[in-house]
Amino acid sequence: MRAWVDGQLLTDPAAPAITIADHGFTVGDGVFESIKVVAGQPFALTRHLARLAHSATGLGLPAVDDALVRQGVAEVLAGDPLALGRLRITYTGGVAPMGSGRGDHGPTLVVAVSPMEPLAPTTAVCTVPWPRNERGAVAGLKTTSYAENVVALAHAAQRGATEAVLPNTVGDLCEGTGSNVFYVLDGELRTPTLASGCLAGVTRALVLEWYGGREVDAPIEEVAEASEVFLVSTTRDVQGVHSWDGKALPAPGPITTEAMAAWQTGERAGIDP
Repeated sequence: MRAWVDGQLLTDPAAPAITIADHGFTVGDGVFESIKVVAGQPFALTRHLARLAHSATGLGLPAVDDALVRQGVAEVLAGDPLALGRLRITYTGGVAPMGSGRGDHGPTLVVAVSPMEPLAPTTAVCTVPWPRNERGAVAGLKTTSYAENVVALAHAAQRGATEAVLPNTVGDLCEGTGSNVFYVLDGELRTPTLASGCLAGVTRALVLEWYGGREVDAPIEEVAEASEVFLVSTTRDVQGVHSWDGKALPAPGPITTEAMAAWQTGERAGIDP
């Protein structure tokens, strides 16, 4: 792993670098982006930085310094290029008094990168009983407050799945803990709208641009009738689902296979689409 904190590249990424009074640590007051690194270059960096800025604004954090973030990215990626890696940008409320109120110290910015292994082409998912609040204050923001996702993912892991899928408060399909969901019903590729409360995934947007699909909100039970399901995310790209709550599904199915091919073509066309 290589890491950069507030303008300084760390000589020892395992050494202490963030104060225990940082609001991102004490109350999860922060936003982040995970970005795939391909042959030493960050994929879709501009889109990710736009979403980072949107999340920071939504959380009420100071405006993100785009040039400074790019500097951090360049410094951690310098040297031996990673064939495949995960870049993490974290932006927090900075040092603050204990409690929920923010201080006036200024934000903390961290950029880190580590190698990543490619995921399997298909996986199993599990529906969890806890809803995503599509009307919450941080709905649609990529915040560091991930405890809800940790609990949901542990629930799924106990049932042999690698991803947990959540409905929203009205029972419509929303998203996975770290992925967007696509499914095929009556030959039509569908995915929830952003109004469902799901994250505006960068991979989701590119799949819609490069392959297509219809954004529609529908009860999560509708997925039980789907002929194919796949997940998309920065680390998964397009990943078929071979089991949903123990029900076997063809994976990758024909539409999933086409979406995978469209993704690969789009990714090869440029590092910053």
